[in-house]
Amino acid sequence: MSVTDVLVVGGGIAGLTAAIRVADLGHAVTVINRAESPQESNTRYAQGGIIWEDEFPESLAHDIDMAGDKIGGERASRILADEGGPFVASFLIDRLQVPFDRDSAGEIHRTAEAAHSRPRIIHVKDQTGAALQEALTREASRHPLIRIATSATAVDLITSTHHSRLRGAIYEQTAVLGAYVLSGDAVETMLASYTVLATGGLAALYAYSTNPEGARGDGFAMADRCGAHIVDMEYVQFHPTAFRREGCPAFLISEAVRGEGGILLNLAGERFMERYCPDLLELAPRDEVSRAVALEMRRTAAANVLLDLSPLRARGMDVSARFPGIHRTCLGMGVDIRTDSIPVAPAAHYTCGGIRVDGWGRSNLRNMYAVGEVSCTGLHGANRLASTSLLEGLVWGKRAAENICGNFEREDFARWEIPDWDITEVVAEPNLEWSAQMHARLREVMWENVGLVRSEETLGQAWREVSAMAIDVEEAYRHTRLTDLLVGLRNAVQAALLVITQARRNRGSRGCHYREDYPPAE
Repeated sequence: MSVTDVLVVGGGIAGLTAAIRVADLGHAVTVINRAESPQESNTRYAQGGIIWEDEFPESLAHDIDMAGDKIGGERASRILADEGGPFVASFLIDRLQVPFDRDSAGEIHRTAEAAHSRPRIIHVKDQTGAALQEALTREASRHPLIRIATSATAVDLITSTHHSRLRGAIYEQTAVLGAYVLSGDAVETMLASYTVLATGGLAALYAYSTNPEGARGDGFAMADRCGAHIVDMEYVQFHPTAFRREGCPAFLISEAVRGEGGILLNLAGERFMERYCPDLLELAPRDEVSRAVALEMRRTAAANVLLDLSPLRARGMDVSARFPGIHRTCLGMGVDIRTDSIPVAPAAHYTCGGIRVDGWGRSNLRNMYAVGEVSCTGLHGANRLASTSLLEGLVWGKRAAENICGNFEREDFARWEIPDWDITEVVAEPNLEWSAQMHARLREVMWENVGLVRSEETLGQAWREVSAMAIDVEEAYRHTRLTDLLVGLRNAVQAALLVITQARRNRGSRGCHYREDYPPAE
C-alpha cells in the first residue's frame, strides 16, 4: 500500500501538466503510466501542432463553436481562448523551451488547419506531440515531488462507496480515494487524497485508428463503474486522412499537410472536394471532410483516395523537411512523398465526449478530476476543431492542479478502512490468445457498425454482440489472474457500450455523429 497527495493516471500532456503544477504548489504526486516508457502516451503521436492564439481570442472561440456545430459549452471555449495563449507562452515556450519551428525572421511559425479562420498553429515539424512529450517528461522526471511509475495499469478506482468498510460510507457522496494498480503480477493499493484521470481516448477500439493501442477507453470505463457522469460519447471524430494501403498499418497524415496546401484526389485524379464542400474544400471541418472522402470512396468503389502534395512542392517546399516523420513512415510503406501522392482514408481519431467536468476539471465524484481526452469540458461539442486537444489538455491540466491545491484537504485513509486487492476467486491463468481475439473482434464490430455512418440497425447489431462479449469478458475478469491485456479488454468492452448506447439514444445527426436514418435537416 502506498499513499500520495495526488494520483495522476496517465502521462500525456494533460496528466503531466497537472502533475508539474501540483508539485510546483508543494504537493507530492504519483503519475502512473501503463506503458514501459514514460514517453509513451497519446500526446506523443500528435503531429500537427498546438494552437497559440495570443491576439484574437474571440476569433478562436468562434471557430471552436462553429466546428462543434454550435452545441459545445461557451464557457469552455472562452476559458481556452483566454488562458491558452498566455500559458503556451509562459509554460511551453519560456519554461520548457519546446523547440517550435521558426520562420525566416526568427518568429515562431504559425500554420493554418481546417476550420481555422487564421493561421495560429505552432509546431515542431510534424512531430509536435513527441517534442511536447519529451519536454514534459523531462520536467516531471526531475521534479523532487513527482514520482513516475511505469508498467503500472490502473485496474479500478478506489471509492468510499464501493470499497470502504466504514459503516454508512455507502450512503454518503462517493469519494475517489486512489486506485488499485497492476504492476507485474501484483495489484497494489495506491491511496490518494485527490485523483486525476488523464488516460486519453478510445479510438483504438476501431479497426482503423490513428491512435496507439493504449487508447482503449480505460478511463471512461473506470469512471463509469464508480458513478461518474459520462456524456457525448457518440461524438467520435474520424480523421479524414490516415494512411491506407492493403497490408499496412493505418497512421495519421497530419491535417497540416492540407493546411499547407495539399489537395484530395480520387483515383482518377479528380479533385472531388468541390462536389461535397465547395466553399472550404479540404479545409472544411473534419467531420465533413471525412464523410466526403467516405462518400467518394463509395461512389468510385475505391479502397482509398489520394492526398496530393504537388501544390506544396510547386511553391518550393521541401516536404520531406517540413514533414519528416510522415516522410519517413510513408517511405517505409513504399510511398515517397517527395514524388508520390499518399493513399488515405478516414480512421477513428478522437473522442469528443467523456467524463463530464466543470471549468476546473472536477467531476461529480468527490476529489476526482478528469483532464484531456478522457474528459468532456464541453469544449468540442459535436466535433473537435483541429489542434484544440493539446491546448485543452494543457489548460485544464493547469486549472485542475490549481483547484486541487487551492482547496487541498488531506484524506484520513485509516477512517475509510480500504482493503487490499482480493484474489480469493482467482482460479485461472490468462488466455492471451483469447483476449487478443476478443480485442480484434471488438474493433471489427465498432468499425463496421459504429463508425463514420451509423443507423439504428447497425447500432443494434453492435449492442447485441458487444453486450454478449461483456458477459464473457466479465466472467474471465472475475476468475483469471490479471494482465494488462485482460484489464484493457474489460475496459474496452465497457467503453464501446458507452459509445453504442449513447449513439442509439441520439436520434439525429450532428457533427461527427452521423446517422443515415436521421440525416441532418437542410
